[in-house]
Amino acid sequence: MVIAETVGRAQDDGLPVYGALREVVHLAETVEPLYVRYSEDPRADVGGRSMDGESGLTLPGLSASPLTPEQWWTRPVEQWVSRQLVKYRHLEREGEGRVAWILTGDEVGRGPDAEPLLADAIPVAVLAPRVLEEAETVYSASFERGQTVADARR
Repeated sequence: MVIAETVGRAQDDGLPVYGALREVVHLAETVEPLYVRYSEDPRADVGGRSMDGESGLTLPGLSASPLTPEQWWTRPVEQWVSRQLVKYRHLEREGEGRVAWILTGDEVGRGPDAEPLLADAIPVAVLAPRVLEEAETVYSASFERGQTVADARR
């Protein structure tokens, strides 16, 4: 399924489609906890659980990435949100028709890569591709790509 079909289905299901990064930033500033997930069908994911591809184990919730900034984050929320959207965008390319979508839910554990696992997931919105393009622009202007914690030690 192509991204346009998935976005269209989200609209048909009554799920808003955000078309600007500022909408996501505003949500991250006002709703918590907030997460992003990349998959083919947000509605089908509700009530589901992720599976660890390497071990084959079923995880106790859906894997997601945090959009709510951590307390130690002192930079603009726009930069946090952009970084989270960009750092996990490769997940969009791992399956046909995958889209980025925002959700909230109860964190029930951590996955094998330390990602939050959510139960009782509630879809909030689907992100139009232009939101991810905006996030790429902000990310590139704000961060040194490829720098790691170890590289940055002083």
